[in-house]
Amino acid sequence: MSSLVWVELDSKAPDYNLKELRRSADKDTLFCAVVKSNAYGHGTALMLKLLPSADWFAVNSIEEGQELRALGVKKPVLILGHVPIDRINEAVQADLQLTIYNKESIEALARLNLYKKPARVHLKIDTGTGRQGVLLEEVNDFVTDLKRREGIILEGVSTHFANIEDTLNHDYAVKQLVVFKDALKIIKGQGIDPQIIHTACTAAVILFPETHFTMIRSGIGLYGLWPSRETYLSTIMGHRRAPDLRPVLTWKTKIIQIKTVPEGSNVGYGCTYKTTRETRLAVLPVGYADGYDRALGNVAYVLVKGKRAPVIGRICMNHTMIDVTDIPGVELENEAVLLGNSDHESITAETMAGWAGTINYEVVTRISPLLERRVV
Repeated sequence: MSSLVWVELDSKAPDYNLKELRRSADKDTLFCAVVKSNAYGHGTALMLKLLPSADWFAVNSIEEGQELRALGVKKPVLILGHVPIDRINEAVQADLQLTIYNKESIEALARLNLYKKPARVHLKIDTGTGRQGVLLEEVNDFVTDLKRREGIILEGVSTHFANIEDTLNHDYAVKQLVVFKDALKIIKGQGIDPQIIHTACTAAVILFPETHFTMIRSGIGLYGLWPSRETYLSTIMGHRRAPDLRPVLTWKTKIIQIKTVPEGSNVGYGCTYKTTRETRLAVLPVGYADGYDRALGNVAYVLVKGKRAPVIGRICMNHTMIDVTDIPGVELENEAVLLGNSDHESITAETMAGWAGTINYEVVTRISPLLERRVV
């Protein structure tokens, strides 16, 4: 862990964002906070403390679920991803809810002694995402098999939308919702009435009240980030309430060297940048090993003393060079903001995503888990 590169978390923003999103749903609707992948790069342990209003938590893996239990989480924890067959008993013993879509998972559960501690499972329906889930035509047989197993409780049913964030045309999401409702009819036709029905990601929470059912399941919005520009435009064009989402994360480092190099000097690997004047160059101890994308070389800028300092040369594994010629008074170990605000300037996750040719999800999630997270 380097003390020269760190992440700051706004102590009030996560729960504020949760409450803003909850305002889009009925007051009795449960809220599941998705904290997978190190809480989208924000740091799981700290984010859990900053989300006291969450009713449920969701993670991707059994390891993440066990981490939440080790951190003292008593609330329901849903594993969204696959639990290895030989570790299903661990998940049950840790009181983790499983998302199931493989018959092998049911068979593994059936081999356990579940009389004293039933297993609570959530059936994932593939309504058109082509990822995890049971296809509509297989739901009846799947549920028939599940019903005859002792100690397995079908607590929930879910799906995930494929094209609700990246478009202004939501016809495909509507079709998926129709498929999901057909699956629910099949399940209820077998005499099962699951308590927890959840389909709504952040975009669906904001745009489609009909997807809320009994629980909404939000990830990116909790961290103060919109799922996409299209989601925001759809909200405004549809005259829906736009939640006031506040970014949680600021990413900072310190200058570790300042030097003046003459006109015509090459900077960085590959000599991709050559100075056109005498240049005051500063070195930052952050690179692609920390999650600062290599694509940002000669494209991005950072903020020093509230002013933009262009990134020059290629991003290295552990270092980045910036031009501070036009920023007066820059000194050794001054702060540099990689992502976040400084005075009246700002670098958003969306801005950085545009530079790197990716999405805001990836920008924050890829920040190295080895970097210190501080609540401010």
